[in-house]
Amino acid sequence: MKKIGITLLTAFIGGAVAIGGYKLIENQNAENMTLEERQNVYFTKNPQNISSAGDVDFVQAAAAVTPAVVHIKTTYDGSSSSRSMEDPFGGMFEEFFGTPRGGGRQRMPQSASGSGVIVTPDGYIVTNNHVVDKASKIEIILPDNRSYTAKVIGTDSNTDLALVKVEAKNLPVIKLGNSDNVRVGEWVLAVGYPLSLQTTVTAGIVSAKGRSIGILNENNQRNYPNREQQTSPVASSAIESFIQTDAAINPGNSGGALVNTEGELIGINTAIASQRGGYEGYGFAIPINLAKKIMDDFIKFGSVKRGFIGVTFRELDASVAKELGVNQISGLYVNEIMEGGGAEAAGLKKGDIITKVDGNKILSSSDLQEKVGRLRPGDKVQLSYLRDGSERSTSVTLKGESSVNIASNSNAANKIIAALGGNFASLTPAQKQKYRVNNGVVVTGVRQGGLLHENQITRGTIITHINGKAVNSLDDIQAAVLASNSNIMRIDGISTDGVRFWGTFEIAR
Repeated sequence: MKKIGITLLTAFIGGAVAIGGYKLIENQNAENMTLEERQNVYFTKNPQNISSAGDVDFVQAAAAVTPAVVHIKTTYDGSSSSRSMEDPFGGMFEEFFGTPRGGGRQRMPQSASGSGVIVTPDGYIVTNNHVVDKASKIEIILPDNRSYTAKVIGTDSNTDLALVKVEAKNLPVIKLGNSDNVRVGEWVLAVGYPLSLQTTVTAGIVSAKGRSIGILNENNQRNYPNREQQTSPVASSAIESFIQTDAAINPGNSGGALVNTEGELIGINTAIASQRGGYEGYGFAIPINLAKKIMDDFIKFGSVKRGFIGVTFRELDASVAKELGVNQISGLYVNEIMEGGGAEAAGLKKGDIITKVDGNKILSSSDLQEKVGRLRPGDKVQLSYLRDGSERSTSVTLKGESSVNIASNSNAANKIIAALGGNFASLTPAQKQKYRVNNGVVVTGVRQGGLLHENQITRGTIITHINGKAVNSLDDIQAAVLASNSNIMRIDGISTDGVRFWGTFEIAR
C-alpha cells in the first residue's frame, strides 16, 4: 500500500512539474519564440489524433485542418486611371491563376479573394503575396463565419509569401509539418476557397519536389525586361522549389493549405499550370520549411533577411556541359565570383562545379536556392564542388546583400543614386501607421533635372520598394540598385495624395 502511495505521489509531482513547465513557456514573450517553437507548445497542450500516413481515409485530417483555413477577401482603392490599379504581373496570372488577360497595362480588380492558413492561435495567417499585394483592405473570414480585418506583417515577392495578422485569441491552428520529409507519391490534401466556393478539400499525390516553373522569374522579367534571367542569388532573389501535386487546385486556392494525411501543413498552394485558367492536373505549393523562415523574418524584422553565397551560376545538363566543355552533366557551373561575398572568402573560383549542399546532391538550381533561402546572413552552408576533376568541400559563410558588392557596379550604383536627384529620410513609426506600411523612405527634397523630378515624384512621396526590394534607408536604396543588373529601375510607393503607385524608367549605368 505504501508503494502504491509513493507511486501515485511521484506521478502527481511529475504531472505538476510538466504542467508548470508548459505554463512557464506559455507565459514567456511569444514574440521571442519562433513559430515552430510556439506551435510545439500549442500542440503539446492540444494533442490531436490523426490517421497515419498510410491510411487513405482523409476524414480525420480534413476535419483537423479545415477550421484553420480561411477565406481572404481583398479590396483596392484608386481610380481606374491611377497606376495603383495596374496589374504589376501583366497577363501572367491568366495562365497560373485565371486572372483575365488585358492589354499591356491592366487595372487591378476592385475586389479579389484567396485563401490563408492560421499558424498561431493569436492570429498570424500565412498566404501568398499576390493574394494581398497592394490591397487597401484585407478581410479574413473563418469557416464559422467570424470575420476580421487583417494588417500586413510582411510580404515577399521573391517567394510569393505574405504574413498577415488579425486581433483574436484561441483561433484554430494547423500544425506545421516538415516538407523535407515529403516523398513523391504520398497522399496530400489541398484545402482552400476555390472559385469563391466555401471550404473545399481535394486529394491527390505529390508528383514531384523541387520544381521550378519560372513564374517568379517571369514576374521579375516582366517588371524588369532588361534583367538577365536568373543565374545568381545576387542578380535575382526569386526562389522556386515547389512541391508539385495533382490535387485539384483552382483560382481562389492561392494561399491555402497543402497538408499530409497526418493533418500537417507541408506547403502553401501557389500556382497552377493551365492553358485555360482552371485545373488541368498540375498544382504547385511553396514548401513549408521555406515558409517558416520567411514568416519568422516577418515577425522579427518586418522583412526578409537573406544570406547570399556570392556567385553567379549556370545549371548543367548534357547540352550545357557540351557547350562549356565539361564532363559533368549535373550541378551548378560557377560563372562568376562576387567580390566581397562568402564564396570568395571560402576559396571558390570561376569554373568550379557545385555538386552538393550540406551533403545533399544538387540536381537543379532550386536545390541550392531553397536551402540558402532558409538561412540568414552569418549562417554557414557546406558546399561540395568539382575542380580539375577532383571533389572538394568548403564551408561558406553567407553574406547580406549590402556586403556582396560587385566592384564594377559600385560606381554605377552611386551614379544612379545621384541621378535620382533626391534626398530621403526613414519613415517614422507614426508615418508607417498612417500609410499602413512596414517600411519605406520619404522624399524630403527633389532636385530639378533628376529622375524623380522628371517622373513627377515630388517631395513628401513615400517610396516603399526599389526593384522589388523593401527600402528603409539610403543604404537600402544602394543595396537595391546593386542587386540588379537591369537598366530598368522600378519604384513602388505612395503619392502625396495617398494613392499607391509603381513606375519604371530606364537608367544609364
